[in-house]
Amino acid sequence: MSFSGKVKEELTTLKSTTSETLAVLSGFVRNNGFIKDDDLYLSTESDKVAEMLKKYIKYLYNIDVKIEKKDNLNLYKNKLNEIKIEEKTYFILNDLGVLDKNKRYIKKVPEYIVDGNEEIRSYLRGAFISSGSINDPESSYHLEFTINKKEEAVFVQHLLNIFDLNAKILARDKGYMVYIKEAERISDFLKLIHANSAVMHYENVRVYHEEKNKTNRLNNCEQANTDKIVASGMKELEDIKLIEDKITLDALDDKLLVAATYRKKYPEASLKELSKIIEMEAGVKITKSGLNHRFRKIREIASRLK
Repeated sequence: MSFSGKVKEELTTLKSTTSETLAVLSGFVRNNGFIKDDDLYLSTESDKVAEMLKKYIKYLYNIDVKIEKKDNLNLYKNKLNEIKIEEKTYFILNDLGVLDKNKRYIKKVPEYIVDGNEEIRSYLRGAFISSGSINDPESSYHLEFTINKKEEAVFVQHLLNIFDLNAKILARDKGYMVYIKEAERISDFLKLIHANSAVMHYENVRVYHEEKNKTNRLNNCEQANTDKIVASGMKELEDIKLIEDKITLDALDDKLLVAATYRKKYPEASLKELSKIIEMEAGVKITKSGLNHRFRKIREIASRLK
């Protein structure tokens, strides 16, 4: 099962008040339902979502509905569960804020549907179960709602951004996409709709990737420093060899001779490491900056000899 499917099935297990149930059903129906011959049809691939819808309809409107299996237009997906509502159709659609009493589409969701934070969360839960999808964080960070009507897309974006989720809208050939790309905000959305198990999985993967990226950056930085140290040491060895070939190292004073001798002995050591080695082996105390000064002197001599 996809990560989206797991999230949606987790959401079917949540308990809700009457107003929250109404908001969930409104969010689902406005983004999924269609009318044919005065009957209302809802569809979902998930058996658990279908059972949730059946339970909610029974609870709110005391109607028993049947769930039928239908072929999916997408041959690569599971069969669809279709719910057909034949009773109180227009009363239900009006109560859910989908159609007005004249059977016209209500562009703006009535305030009583989303008049509190928990009702807003519930509406988003219903809209997500109906038209949302979320990538497994193992692959990429992406959450989207596929919505047919512009007014609904703007409304869903508005609800998401009440909670600072930075949701954006993209027009498509057919309908609109409301989406979130930032990992932390996608995790916040899952918390918002109370998908707690999904949050734990998402956070574990997200933190793992962040730590992995941090480790890679540190390794790259350390490798760059190592390359720099080796390159610097090779340049110093070139200067020392030039002096050795032209005038011999004995022409150097004692301090420069010590630096040159130990650089030849430890070509890959950093200046800090080399200063400690000289102190331990030769008993000569010298700082990193002092050693750097000596190699500058050697470089100047080599430059003159060139």
